[in-house]
Amino acid sequence: MITPPMVVMVAPTGAQRSKAEHPKLPLSAAEIAAEAERCVAAGATALHLHVRTGSGDHSLNPALYRAALAALKATVGERMVIQITTEAVGRYQLATQMRVVEELRPEAVSLTLRELVPDPAAADQVAPFLRWLVSQKIAPQYVLHEPGEVERFQALHRQGVIPQRQPFVLFLLGRKDGQGASPQPRDLLPFLAHQPAEQPWSVAAFGRIELAVAAVAAGLGGHVRVGFEQNLLRADGRPADSNAELVEQVALSARLLGRPRADIATTRRFLAATAA
Repeated sequence: MITPPMVVMVAPTGAQRSKAEHPKLPLSAAEIAAEAERCVAAGATALHLHVRTGSGDHSLNPALYRAALAALKATVGERMVIQITTEAVGRYQLATQMRVVEELRPEAVSLTLRELVPDPAAADQVAPFLRWLVSQKIAPQYVLHEPGEVERFQALHRQGVIPQRQPFVLFLLGRKDGQGASPQPRDLLPFLAHQPAEQPWSVAAFGRIELAVAAVAAGLGGHVRVGFEQNLLRADGRPADSNAELVEQVALSARLLGRPRADIATTRRFLAATAA
């Protein structure tokens, strides 16, 4: 099997961090757009977008998304795929999460499995929405928090609830609140034990270990997501000056491993395939 070029996605903001944690955390539309420009130069071809209210709260407000998307369009143009998040953060119901996607019709969207299908009864409710994504050529990425969710996700795929032929998943290691054991690169292996070889996957990890996990994923043929949403530190433990610095370190790991990085054209072809 030929190892595919690696898509590097950056998550520059997240839902909960504040400038008290890092003064250069990009929160406004203008700040996110400026950070995106730096990340493109560093080697990222996709951006995981969160938007905030004026008081800094996580939001799924379509108007805030439109402002951020317009700022990104003006700054990076077509040089970056923008993936909006539907993350609930305990504030939003499924209907609102689906509605924002229907209103915005983004190029790509992040969907958390445990929010999307919290129980078997929810599958019938969400299946038409997921089929609609296929019809609109919107590329979803399904976020899986635990190895057991991989088996559950594959069962939903076999049942046709997940309709994409090659669904794209993101394995998320660790917890935002820092509780529990710190993730380690070996924690990726139980996720891969039940992941079909033909289906694409990516990984993100909370904390300083993020960059080591990204390097392991690069070596194993996966894709990566890095950024201030998950981690504020360089591999050597020093504070990163920007999201772009984290992207640069991932790009270096890929070069050392001989793993090609996807350019924007390859990234769009890849996401188009995962949307179908």
